[in-house]
Amino acid sequence: MNAWVHLDTGLVPGGGKNLALMQRGSEFSIVVGTIELMNSTRGHSEEALASLTCQRLSDRPGARVLIGGLGMGFTLRAALRSLGADARIVVAELVPAVAGWARGPLAPLFDGCLDDPRVELRETDVNRLIQSEAGGWDAILLDVDNGPEGLMRKSNNRLYDEWGLKRVDWALKPGGILGVWSGSPDRKFKARLQRLGFTVDEVRLPANGSSGPRHVVWLATRP
Repeated sequence: MNAWVHLDTGLVPGGGKNLALMQRGSEFSIVVGTIELMNSTRGHSEEALASLTCQRLSDRPGARVLIGGLGMGFTLRAALRSLGADARIVVAELVPAVAGWARGPLAPLFDGCLDDPRVELRETDVNRLIQSEAGGWDAILLDVDNGPEGLMRKSNNRLYDEWGLKRVDWALKPGGILGVWSGSPDRKFKARLQRLGFTVDEVRLPANGSSGPRHVVWLATRP
């Protein structure tokens, strides 16, 4: 079996940890320290984050969707497949290197989806966009950490604590949906969503569609 080769390092702004892009044959991996955040052979649960959410937006013309975290593009590609031609998708990616990888070594995975006219990529903190507009989004999808805690940098905790979830509620349209991806269950986070009035569905599914570690997607609907 081929050994992993280190291709590049991405610096996380604001004192966060560093990402590494690794390659083994045709397989790619994005890791932080010893933790794998994403693998090109296991994107089923990230795709489900978008497809399960966008299914609920089928009756909304011109849906506006905010995706936090570009990664390897699994969530973005699934959203594009699920949404109509009048939809608008904004992807917030904090790490400039990740955006560069999408047009560099990971370009075959992205298959030109960043050139879709429905897509706008912004190199910024998704939290800034959440706080910038009241009632502006039909859905907000978060896949910026390995679950509902600030793995990449401590300030990401504000996305998942009570204050952050109240800002999400403020940013979503009535009946809007918050989708959150996680590598593992988190009962406290689910309870926090419910306590703030969201209707929560928790879906557990294997990473590659039929096997592998089981990941979690929460779909939290704004009242």
